[in-house]
Parts: sequence; structure tokens; C-alpha cells
Amino acid sequence: MKNYLLRFDQIDINDVHLVGGKNASLGEMFQKLVPKGVQVPDGFATTSDAYWLFLEEAGIKDEIALHIKRLDKKEFSNLREVGKSIRDTIAKADFPQTIKDAVKVGYDGLVRKYGKEISLAVRSSATAEDLPTASFAGQLETFLNVKGYGELIAACHKCYASLFTDRAIKYREDLGFDQTKVALSIGVQLMVRADLACSGVNFTLDPETGFKDVVLISGVWGLGENIVQGNVNPDDFYVFKPSLKKGMPQPIVSRRMGSKKKTMVYDASGSGTVNLDTPPEKQEKYVLTDKEVLKLAEWSMTIEDHYQRPMDIEWAKDGKTNELFIVQARPETVQSAIKDKFKITTYTLLEKSKAITKGMGLGNKIAAGTARVLHSPEESDRLRKGQILITEKTDPDWDPILKKAAGIVTDRGGRTSHAAIVARELGAAAIVGTKDATRTIKDEQEITISCAEGDTGIVYEGRLKWEEKEVDTSLLKKPRTRPLLILADPDQAFKLSFYPAQGIGLMRLEFVITNSIQIHPMALKHFDKLAKVSVRQKIEELTHHYPNKENYFVHKLAEGVGTIAAAFYPREVIVRMSDFKSNEYANLIGGNEFEPLESNPMIGFRGASRYYDPKYEDGFAMECKALKMVREDMGLTNVKVMIPFCRTLKEAQKVIDVMKDNGIRRGDNGLELYMMTEIPNNVILAEEFAKYFDGFSIGSNDLTQLTLGVDRDSELLSDIFDVNDPGVKKMISMVIASAKSSQTKIGLCGQAPSDDPEFAKFLVKQGIDSISFNADALLQGIENINDAELALVSFGMETSDN
Repeated sequence: MKNYLLRFDQIDINDVHLVGGKNASLGEMFQKLVPKGVQVPDGFATTSDAYWLFLEEAGIKDEIALHIKRLDKKEFSNLREVGKSIRDTIAKADFPQTIKDAVKVGYDGLVRKYGKEISLAVRSSATAEDLPTASFAGQLETFLNVKGYGELIAACHKCYASLFTDRAIKYREDLGFDQTKVALSIGVQLMVRADLACSGVNFTLDPETGFKDVVLISGVWGLGENIVQGNVNPDDFYVFKPSLKKGMPQPIVSRRMGSKKKTMVYDASGSGTVNLDTPPEKQEKYVLTDKEVLKLAEWSMTIEDHYQRPMDIEWAKDGKTNELFIVQARPETVQSAIKDKFKITTYTLLEKSKAITKGMGLGNKIAAGTARVLHSPEESDRLRKGQILITEKTDPDWDPILKKAAGIVTDRGGRTSHAAIVARELGAAAIVGTKDATRTIKDEQEITISCAEGDTGIVYEGRLKWEEKEVDTSLLKKPRTRPLLILADPDQAFKLSFYPAQGIGLMRLEFVITNSIQIHPMALKHFDKLAKVSVRQKIEELTHHYPNKENYFVHKLAEGVGTIAAAFYPREVIVRMSDFKSNEYANLIGGNEFEPLESNPMIGFRGASRYYDPKYEDGFAMECKALKMVREDMGLTNVKVMIPFCRTLKEAQKVIDVMKDNGIRRGDNGLELYMMTEIPNNVILAEEFAKYFDGFSIGSNDLTQLTLGVDRDSELLSDIFDVNDPGVKKMISMVIASAKSSQTKIGLCGQAPSDDPEFAKFLVKQGIDSISFNADALLQGIENINDAELALVSFGMETSDN
């Protein structure tokens, strides 16, 4: 006997052929994961048998097949006409009483469980949907806030018609599905009152890079359609899975507040939804508490463990009960399909021009072409293959034409919006959430979009030149001398984690302070004493959601360091404490009130000398708090601390004492303390400095400057500044020998070993432990190290085992 309806507690993942992937997943979770604490609203689903019964009783199966037969499958010139004809055919057909009766049984069961005033979410689930090789995201229709049995039947009828939206027809053709053999199941689920609270999307990996050790949680006020449709820029939270599993106090390594300018709610006049402006005070507030973020992350990991694959999950919070629910889960299909993550293609712009606009860059790629500004899918015939689509946002109605585009740029949307998801599926460059692309980019303007410069995507004027390189890093021989990365930008961390580096040899705090924090730490510590009203106002704008201004600095810095440390965990990440010069500190907001005027800041009040001085010791204490949070609360004990520009042994002791006072103690929980070797005194007294530090890192630029007495920034003396000068090389060989003698780790940070094979050979010959490179120089640097080690072996000079 055929079943036309199944309750969620009767459905599991083996029923895809009956109820489609979406509903099979809901049933699976309701049966298997609710007992594990994951909250899933109850519901039921019509089966594929019900769909075939509908076509048979209505007598429209052959008519649909004829419409499909006349589809232009090459150019899709009549796609709209064919789609509309099929949908009209289904809409006009009578809905079978047998199915109505089955739906009534399911509806009555939900009323008994939840009460008469329930509203429902009615979702379409194709029987070929949400397979690991096809996401079908957004191809079919969902109807929200459906009330009463009569409205429910009407929504079910519309779901059947939605199997043949233009986008769904095109999608199935692209994937080779037989249009006449795909059935539709209707999922009916209790509607969570997210209109009174918030909702969003989780990925159990970073959807942009495929980094698997994080859960990305995105959220907006109201119903989650605003995320999928790209109407708003959501809040984003990254949770580090290993720290969450260990029960660390703060596994959230990054959070970003989105603008959330729209809130989708139920239409007060009846069924359906409306999109309202979000009040300013809610735009400036995170949609979730930390406790709620961690609960969603735990549930996401439970779901991932159950399905044994990365997942794309939808969640909602009920504004009446304040409870969180998982309302949908499907396999993540983009990053999971990438088999070889050892092949790295790098994109490098060879020239720059005027930047037109900026947004969130996706795809780590570069594209150039003619801009085509479109405001609706109805204008799709204007888009030519190879052009760059510029629009307010995209939704599934754009899907049939997006393959033509060389790139996509939108005014609105975040990293989980429709445009972002489709761009990843197509492997296209995309920039979303620019706010003004449709106003600042002219139709038919020649542009270049670059997503290869970090998290920020930039649209440039004109067609610029760039370089592409593909390297299979699995074929690179692993050298004895450890290759490490120099990294400052947390937004690059997940992508660079796949590079063949054994860790981070130098993470500069200055980038995070300048770009993310922007404010002088002393101006935050002594906010109430600031003299300039304009400075206080600017700081208030940036920090208003932090009543304690000091916490703004500590948390932002901790998240910047934590993101990089999480990306490379358990590989070492050596974090250099701040090394701004006084003139650079003065450029931060509020900095002028705290910084001295120096005639030569390069050798002035910088590095270690600031940390114990009353003019900055409060600022250094905040840096220590951030590092303590990363190691102890986030559980990222792979972080090591490095002190820059430490001039004397007495200064080394002072800094160590100050760090102890601020809870950073060498040896605690395996903490290693490093020193930058960039002053001749560091070289001369290396074995004495080794009593205070576990490792040295040679800063070749400053060491060259101070050995030769040359301002490294002087164009007049640029010919003299040379790391290969015999005196500089003598300094380097001396400090490496002293490090070996005192059994202290030693590395070098700089470009020279990648640019100059002979310099790499020199370092390897001296027995250096590690060499740190910028990302764009790492692969060449490894080649140079391998060549140097091979040459030394050939000459009978074995390198030391590191």
C-alpha cells in the first residue's frame, strides 16, 4: 500500500527517494538527534507517491513532458515560456482529495501537539535534492507563516508548481537530471517565531576556503530568508572546534557585526511576510549571545558527526520561548567536492588603478571584463558571456544566467548569501556587500575585480594585468630547515593554512591594531581623560557596544591573533608584541595625546622600551591580556610570544617582569618566549640573552640598518643597504653560532632567502633552524632551501637535523 504522507518520526535518511533530501534530513535529525539535545521542530512530509498520484489524477504528466521536449537546451531561449506553461498547467489542475485527506491528518497531529494558533513553514523537497553532488539551494519555493488547513493546501499546490521554476529546470539540465523523473515532496513544519527574534545559517567548515576546524554561524534579525536572498549583511561568528570540544571558556575566535538593515517578519494582515527596516539600536547589536553561539556550534558539530560530512545548516530562534531550533540541514557541496587541496593557484595583480568600490571578496581570484549593471533577472538577456554582473543582490531567479558572468559584484549580501554560494559553486570571483556598486560602477565600464588581496574584494578601473600560478605542494620535498610564514592579516589565515609551511614565524600585531582596532590603546584605557571631543566621538562610534573601552582593544586583538592561531593549530604561531614607532602610534585615533615627538623614531621609543615605561605600560598590559585570552580562554597554546627591539639584558629582565605581572609567564602551559635579533648588541650578547629567551628570530632589515648605520627607508642610501654585506652576514653567522652553542632555537624573517638562492644557501650552511617567508615567496623559498641543502650534501656538508 502506498503512503502519501509520513511524519518526521517515520522518516530517516534512507527515504530520499520518498521525501527528497531536505525532508529526509529533517526526519533523520528528528529521530536521531533530538535525543542528543538538538532541537528540531516537528512536522510531516508528503511523499513522491503523492506527487505521482497528483500528475496521474490530473492527467497532466504527458502535457508536462511535451513542454519539456520543446525546451531549447542549448541557448535556453524559451526557458521562461516553457517554465510558465508547466507551472500554469499544474496550477490549473485539481488537487486530489486523497492528498488533501492525508495532509489533514498530518495537520491535525501538529495542532494537537502545538495548539490551534500554529503557523507553518511549507517547503519543497525534490527527490534528487540535496545529494552530496548537488545543492539545489534555493531552486524550489518555501512558503512561510502559513495558517490554517485551507492555506496549507494552497501552499502545497504552489510547491508542486515550484518544481518547474525556470531556475530549477535550468539547474537540473546543467546537472543532467531527467526532468520527468524528479518528483516533489512537501515538508510541513512548525514555524519557529524567528520573526520575533533571529535566524541564520551555519557551515561546519569555512565555506570560502574549506578549512574544517571552524563552525561559521551567520545570523540576522527576523526570518532567515534575508540571508539566503542576500538582502542584508549578517553577523558572523567563527567557533574553533577543537577548543569547543575541550570545553575552553572562549572558543569563539572571531566575530563580525553585520549591518542587518532589514528584518523580515510575518505580515500582520494575514499570511506571508514583509521586510521592515531594522531599528538602528538593533543594527548595532549582535543577534546572538556567546552562549547561544556556542550552543549552535555544538549542535552543528553533532549534526556533522552524525552525517560524517561537512554540513550547511539553517537555524532559528523563537522570540516567544527564546528557544533555538535547527530547521534544516544539507550536505555542504562546494568545498567538500574539492579533492586536492594541495594544489594551490595563486593570483597576483601586476598593476593597480583607482579603486571604485570594496566589499567582501570571495573566491581568492581575479577577473576582468565589461561591467553589466542589471537590476532584475528580467534584464538577463543583456548579460553577455564574460561580462561582470553588477547588481543589488542575486536570488535563485538569477541562476540560469550566472554561468555567463566572469564575476559577480553586489551591493548587498554576506558570505552565506545566495551570490556567495553560487559564486563558490561556479568557481567565480565575486565581491558582495559593497553597498554602492550599482551606483559607482557604470554600465559597460571596463573593470577588474580582485579577491586575491585578503578578505576585502576591490573593484578597480580598467582591465589590469595579473599572474596565475598553480603548484602541487604535495610534490614539494620537505626540507630539514623549517619553512614558516610571515602573516599579519587574520582574513588570510584559513586560506594560507593549506600552504606547506610548518607554522607562523612572525605574526605582526600592528596590522590588527591598525585595521581592526584603529584606536591607540592608551586612548581606550584613559578614554574619560581625552581632551579632544572629536576624538572621543570617533572612539565612541567604534566602541559603543563595549561599555568597557579597554575590552574593545583586548577582544579585537585576541580575535585577530586567535584566528591565525586556530588556522595553524597545532603548528607554532610566534606573535611579535607591538613594534610601532612613536610617529606610527600617533597616527592611531587618539594617538597624538600620548606619543612623544621624536626626530628619529626608527631608533627611538619603540619595542621593549615601551612595555615597562609609564607612557605605555597600560597599553602593553592590554596586549598581554589579549595573548592570555588566546592561550588560556581560547585554548590556543600553540601561540608563542616574541619581544622586538630589546636593547639590553637589563631591558629583557624588565619586560619579563612586566609580563609576569600581567599573567604571561615563560614556561606556563608550555609558553615559549622569543626575542627579535635586530640590534648588534643582541648578536654580541646572544648567549647572555639566551638565558632570558627560548628562541631568537633574526630581523634582517633592522640588523642590516644598524650594522651598516643606514636608514633602511632612505632612498639616498638604498645602494648601501644590503643584507649580503660581509659585515651583516658576519653578524648573522655569529648569532646562529651562539644560538647553537646555547641550544636556543633560531630563525630568520625576510624576503632575501626567497629572492636570493645564495643567501638561502648561506643560512642553511650556518645551520639555521627556520626561515620565515611572506606567502607569495614561500614556494620559491622552499625550493631555494631544498637546493641549498642538496648542494651542501653534495659537498659533504650535512645540515643539522632540526
